[in-house]
Amino acid sequence: MNRIVTETMVRVENVHRSYGTGAAAVHALRGVSFEVSSGELVALKGRSGSGKTTLLNLVGGLDTADEGSISVDGRELSRVDESGLLELRRERIGFVFQSFGLIPILTAAENVGVPLRLRRAEPREREERVELLLSLVGLADHAAQRPGELSGGQQQRVAIARALANNPALLIADEPTGQLDAETGIAVMELLRAVVRSERVTALVATHDATLLGLADRVLELSDGEIVEH
Repeated sequence: MNRIVTETMVRVENVHRSYGTGAAAVHALRGVSFEVSSGELVALKGRSGSGKTTLLNLVGGLDTADEGSISVDGRELSRVDESGLLELRRERIGFVFQSFGLIPILTAAENVGVPLRLRRAEPREREERVELLLSLVGLADHAAQRPGELSGGQQQRVAIARALANNPALLIADEPTGQLDAETGIAVMELLRAVVRSERVTALVATHDATLLGLADRVLELSDGEIVEH
């Protein structure tokens, strides 16, 4: 997939998303609009149920909006077919989840290398990229360990390295510190900020932890499916 140079990495315009019908319908998003510039780390805050995960799923091409438009890396998602969305997610977007999502039987290095295997990268390229990323997240000495042998913070660092494997333009992180203690959570957020700078990636990070928001370039707040402040 060829890179489209754009100053705005994410553009969300008047997006609505509901689940269910009639009186039982849940209006997860109500006319949400915002932009994220290339190279920004934007934190998305809000209480549980405010619509953060729904919004991240839409931006990541994992769900579709009922109304409005979403553009990522110069592509309007509603105009991209399923194979195109799959390619976009594989090559241009990296995902980090609260639950880490590592494969238990694989080592840290093998977990990081999964996206590279999926795109059939040459073994030497894969090995060099994995080594670089594990060094970037401070786990060069833990490459042969499996997730069960790592702390929660170390597992999340592996997950961040894996998300960066294919040089994504956009990193989407949904409550990446939700299962970590406060000190480890701050360390992970500081790592995210560092990789945004070093890898020149844009990041959209959902968090409910107010102590972490100061590490972002900008904060957006969601309440009842609406942006209430920028």
